[in-house]
Amino acid sequence: MNLKVPFFLVFGLFSSIFYAQGLDSIATKNEFTIAFGSCNKVGEPNPFWAQISALEPDLFIWGGDNIYADTGNMHKMKAMYKAQDANPAYAKVKQKIPIMATWDDHDYGKNDAGKEWRKKDKSQQLFLDFLGVGQKDPRREQKGVYYSKTFDKGGKKIKVIMLDTRYFRSAPTPSSVPGKRYTPALDSNNTLLGERQWEWLRDELNNNMADYTTIMSSIQLLSAEHGFETWGNFPREVDHFLNLLKSSGDKRVIVLSGDRHISEFSKMSVEGLEYPLIDFTSSGLTHAYTAFTGEPNKYRVGKVIAQRSFGVVHIDLDNNKVVFQI
Repeated sequence: MNLKVPFFLVFGLFSSIFYAQGLDSIATKNEFTIAFGSCNKVGEPNPFWAQISALEPDLFIWGGDNIYADTGNMHKMKAMYKAQDANPAYAKVKQKIPIMATWDDHDYGKNDAGKEWRKKDKSQQLFLDFLGVGQKDPRREQKGVYYSKTFDKGGKKIKVIMLDTRYFRSAPTPSSVPGKRYTPALDSNNTLLGERQWEWLRDELNNNMADYTTIMSSIQLLSAEHGFETWGNFPREVDHFLNLLKSSGDKRVIVLSGDRHISEFSKMSVEGLEYPLIDFTSSGLTHAYTAFTGEPNKYRVGKVIAQRSFGVVHIDLDNNKVVFQI
């Protein structure tokens, strides 16, 4: 299946949001392109690698659930990573396109798991093996898989920050509402990123010299009414994140997310920010919530795509515009 451009969102970083029928009017040679996706089952058809390879993006981001290894058996998890690496079409992507990644629960090792997961340190090492991270890399000793990288293109700097929403996460609060798994936490001590990662993120943003910043969160930041996993289950953490964006002065921040087996755009106008905050959700690469009939999201822009898909972010480095493409 080839889901070629069913929906666009053009985001003027210093202007209003508007829709576009195609890319002709904003095509540019000085562009940084990110392809990303989440929710990938190794044993099912991987339909998009050839399309991603042909797109020749500057970066591909795994957004979490990169394999479905809900297991404490590290031998089984290792075999699944090897199976993904052995996919010929994915191997071609690896050969020509830089890859960054975070994890989510299904490659962390247990559905909806957080800091309590007893195999998290072992699964972290397998995750880093999958990415080809060297044994002397600081992430081998670090607790959690968060990190960042800055790319240079066309005289501009693009910073990509990968968050870890698993390793330090407090247990979410169960919901009593039928059809909803979780509800916002009343305990202000509950955390999503944990103290150590928050300190790191604060330094990353406060000392940020990049022209554009993309933050990858495995779970949605803005959509918070559906009752499943979301930053909205930790309202204090959402406020902390927004306040950090405002205090850091970073003027071009984009959020990417996965997890939900649907793809959608969410937009929030934040007092104190000169631009609307966009959370672009792309999920899933091999399977989707095709029975989706609707759910509330007060920040949604446009429609939900409940089919297999991947996301593309085209950053026009000359004109300060971004095209989000499902």
